[in-house]
Amino acid sequence: MLIEHHRATLLVVDIQERLIGAMSDPQGMRDRAHWLLAACADLALPVVISEQYPKGLGPTLPALLAAAPAAEVVEKSHFSCVAAGCLPASLMARDQVIVCGMEAHVCVLQTVLGLLGCGKQVFVVEDACDSRTPANKAAGLARMRQAGAQLVTREMVLFELMGSASHPQFRHISKTYMVGEQP
Repeated sequence: MLIEHHRATLLVVDIQERLIGAMSDPQGMRDRAHWLLAACADLALPVVISEQYPKGLGPTLPALLAAAPAAEVVEKSHFSCVAAGCLPASLMARDQVIVCGMEAHVCVLQTVLGLLGCGKQVFVVEDACDSRTPANKAAGLARMRQAGAQLVTREMVLFELMGSASHPQFRHISKTYMVGEQP
């Protein structure tokens, strides 16, 4: 199954100020998430951003919010966005959800399992997920795959969303996101 623009939403899970420093690769996580958010915004893909207890963990990184200014931000206290009931109807109306964020073995995992339980096709962007340790990230990704989520990369997401080189944004996306060294 391919990711299709008219069926998909990007869900960014808990990339927050006071949590990112504890990740195994905080700068890489920032850069890769920013790349994905900016590219999806350029393709006008709907974006939802969750925040786990923002009073304690701080808000989403400002650069990420700036990269996707039309994103809807939702708050939660459950680890799973699904269990929290915070996902907007616009996301739930689409049958494909592209997920990235942190931590891969906690909030991302529980959200993905909840989305799969709701019958969604879930695509986890493994190069835009992180945990405090590489082992926890690997375990979370393995469990999501075993449960039926598709593991993808950022480039896979973009090329599937565009579908072909005749896409009106192909040239812009190629020149902006596919040249030089990528994060």
